[in-house]
Amino acid sequence: METKEFEFKGFKMSGFIGLLLVFAMIGVMVWSGVTLTAPAIIIPILFLVLIIMTVGFVQLEPNEARAMVFFGKYRGTFRENGFWWVNPFLTKKKISLRARNLNAEAIKVNDKSGNPIMIGLVMVWKIKDVYKALFEIDSQTMGQTPGGITSLNSTMRAFENFVSVQSDAALRQVAGRYNYDENSNPADDVTLRSGADEINEALKQTLNERLAIAGIEAIEARINYLAYAPEIAAVMLRRQQADAIIAAREKIVEGAVSMVKMALDNLKKDGVVDLDEERKAAMVSNLLVVLCGDEPAAPVVNAGTLYN
Repeated sequence: METKEFEFKGFKMSGFIGLLLVFAMIGVMVWSGVTLTAPAIIIPILFLVLIIMTVGFVQLEPNEARAMVFFGKYRGTFRENGFWWVNPFLTKKKISLRARNLNAEAIKVNDKSGNPIMIGLVMVWKIKDVYKALFEIDSQTMGQTPGGITSLNSTMRAFENFVSVQSDAALRQVAGRYNYDENSNPADDVTLRSGADEINEALKQTLNERLAIAGIEAIEARINYLAYAPEIAAVMLRRQQADAIIAAREKIVEGAVSMVKMALDNLKKDGVVDLDEERKAAMVSNLLVVLCGDEPAAPVVNAGTLYN
């Protein structure tokens, strides 16, 4: 199927010139009726032409377009802002080119490791190709006014429904490529939590691939909600707490070992006391218990000798 981006090819002229022609025809009708110099059939003909001409007036605001159809044949897209007069026999399908937001509700998907997560997105989109938008997708909600102008609200609702469905599919596709965080697979450099820029770019690209058939462009797309699914949230929270505790313990032990080594080196360097290997081991054990313990140490005073 051939899909093109046509611009308006038919005849058009300023709407104000068209108004002058309408007023001129009204003047001719009045003059003919008053003077009775023209045949009687002229006035009904002029009146019919006048009615037909009034249908051809088109007012186009910024970021709006109208697709023109002549008895089922596409005649192009009219994008120029202003007040115009066009062929009154053309059907005028109005469409908005303004940017719109979509704040999708969070959905449940499985990440790369199969963990159920809740994820949502927010995106900005707009119509890029008017021909594809109007003629490549179908919706029963699209209706026309008696004058042949497509209802803008119903048309945009059809586009919003299409974008909503495709954004859901794109979000599931992208979320399935990555793990939720590094704990799921430490080998992954990019995760849903850490690789925000890359994930958002991949999401935008996937959306544009899916929306291209409808002539819609995703200007921006970002993940705005990310969490574990409720059924595993408590377990994953405990795992995260355990990971945090382990990391903290590693830091504490690393610092304690450094402090014990520094204490032994200083005692030996300054000649404060000469300890054998057994007493060094006991001192190291005591210092590690004091430095790594969660509770304050209770000192024990040895009133005897070092070996009693």
